Formats: sequence, structure tokens, C-alpha cells
Amino acid sequence: MYIKSTKIKDFRNYEILDLKFNEKVNIILGNNAQGKTNLLESIYIASIGRSFRTSKEGEMIRFGQDSAKVEMVFSKYTGDTEIEIQFFSNRKKSIKMDGVNLKKISQLLDNIYIVIFSPDDLKIVKDEPEKRRKFIDRELCLIRPSYYKDLLDYKKVLNERNTYLKENYIDRSMLDIWDAQLAKYGASIISKRREFIRELSDISGEIHRSITNNSEDLRLVYKPNVEDENKLYEILRESDEQDIRMRTTTKGPHKDDMDFFIKRDEEEINARSFGSQGQQRTSALSLKLAEIRIIKDETGEDPILLLDDVMSELDLERQKYLIKTLSYNQLFISAAEMQESFIKEFPGAEVFYVSKGKVSKK
Repeated sequence: MYIKSTKIKDFRNYEILDLKFNEKVNIILGNNAQGKTNLLESIYIASIGRSFRTSKEGEMIRFGQDSAKVEMVFSKYTGDTEIEIQFFSNRKKSIKMDGVNLKKISQLLDNIYIVIFSPDDLKIVKDEPEKRRKFIDRELCLIRPSYYKDLLDYKKVLNERNTYLKENYIDRSMLDIWDAQLAKYGASIISKRREFIRELSDISGEIHRSITNNSEDLRLVYKPNVEDENKLYEILRESDEQDIRMRTTTKGPHKDDMDFFIKRDEEEINARSFGSQGQQRTSALSLKLAEIRIIKDETGEDPILLLDDVMSELDLERQKYLIKTLSYNQLFISAAEMQESFIKEFPGAEVFYVSKGKVSKK
């Protein structure tokens, strides 16, 4: 699987752009705030119809314009596919695949698999639980469209319930309706997260051992807010009084988390609390590489990888490991600068230079 070309109009700081890509390695160079990440963002959108940076679609429209458009042609073993996504300032976005309008984002999923790796991902181990939940949700939505539907339905009901909890008078029978719906969707979410994290733990542990020359073991542990998804309805009902007092829903998978444990010389530590910065970054790298392998195992396709200014955050040994591991994937690597010796590690790579929303080739 690889992206052949892209056309962009009025997206972020790009007025118009028409690029063809190398099917293996594309290096994007330029100073900060010139549009490197904007270009990667436009590519990523083709996978799940939304940004990895913002939930406000209006932010992606170039200043002074009413709409933004991204067109992408990608190739896989079944042939070429064209995706067109248009964002509007005054109405919902439109998505087309091979010229046909898609009614739901779920119809876009399971077509093109793109993984983003940014400096923020290196902090996923020590950052707040929301970052880890977003990671889990993003990857599960990408490979299992049924999860996307459960998550969408759960969030809709959760928002309705939380809005109602801010009213001055609360009818318990109304809460009961929402509790039943949250339990239905939430139980499915918990079950799928549990299975995914178990698989993620096995693969990331194997990768972590390889990176550390068998000196460390990595183990991921799912921390559901509700241990038994089959009892979620009962737990939600029991929490009604507290929820009314707090004016928000206090129980459910929207409060889940994940822990990272590193074992070295028979001693196991919680990486978030006691791991060194190097151990935390290696754990995050193992996590992202495991994600790539799971996509390959689940779909039979090598996902496209966007490395957004992440090379400078890794030492030379981990850079080399990453390059070696990702030899089968199409890569988009952005950086402020890159040594010529490093570029030579990718014979045949296409090199692009970005400046003030304009892109030129080397």
C-alpha cells in the first residue's frame, strides 16, 4: 500500500498543491511553522476522515476561505483508489471515494491505513490518561470499523447524559434510559479494548526486547474504569447519586487508562512513575511499531507511516532500528534539517522542501 499523489486546495497555509510521491521514502524538509506538519495532516485525513491535531474542522480551512479540499490517490493490491475530502465553514464535510459520496465516515475506514508518529507520541507513557485513550481509540477505529460505531454511539449518549446532569431537576427514569444505552455500547468498547491491549502487549514486548538487546521486558496492562463490563449497567445505576452531585458521568470506559511496566534484572517498575526518559521513549517506540505490525497482521497491508519531526528525538541507535524495521512501509519523514549522510540511507528517496506553504523538489 502506498500513496501515489495528493492535491490540496486552501488547506491550512496551502493555497494549492499538487504532488506525486515516491512509493517508498519521502523526506519533507523545512524550518518550523512553514507547513511540514500541515502536509502530513492532509495525508493522514484520508485514512479516517479527521485530523490527528484538532477536532475543529474550521481550523483546517485557509484563512479567509470558505472551504478546504484534499484529494488523494493511493494504491494497494486491489488497484488504485481516489479519496476526496472537503471541509466547509458552514456545513458538514463531504467525503467521496472514486467519485461516490460516502454517507458515513465508517465507510471510509478499512481502506487506507496510515500511522502517525510524532514527538507527542514519545510522551504517551508519561502523559495524562486521555492521550493513551486517544491512541487506543484511533488505532482500533482504523482497523475495526465496528469499534468506531460503538465509540461514536457511546460518546453521543455520554454527551446527552452529561448535558442533562447539569439541569436543576433530574428525573431518574431519564438517567435509566441513558444508563442502559451506555452499558450496551460501553461493554463492547471495554471488551474490544481489552483484546487489543492484550495483543499490543505481546507484540510491543517482543519489539522492546529487540531494541534493548534482551535487557528489558515491556508489559502493557489495561486499566478499565469498570473491571467487569457485564456489570456496567449496575455500576452506572449505583453511581447516579454521585453523578447528580458531580454533574457528570463518573463511571465508564471514557475514564479508562493503560499502564506500562518494565522489567530489568528481575525488578519490575511502572514506567510512567519510575522509568527513565530513555525507557519511556523506548516503550513508546515499541508501542508504535507494535501498532504497525498489528495492522499488517489484521489487514495484510503494510501501513503508511508519517514520521513528523520525530527523528531528532531519537538517538542514532534507535533511528537505525526504526529505518531497518520499516523497510517495507511507505515513509513520510519530516524534519527541520537532515544530514546528507542520513538521506543517503534511503536511496531513491524523494526530497521535498517546504517554505511558507510552497513545496519544491530537490
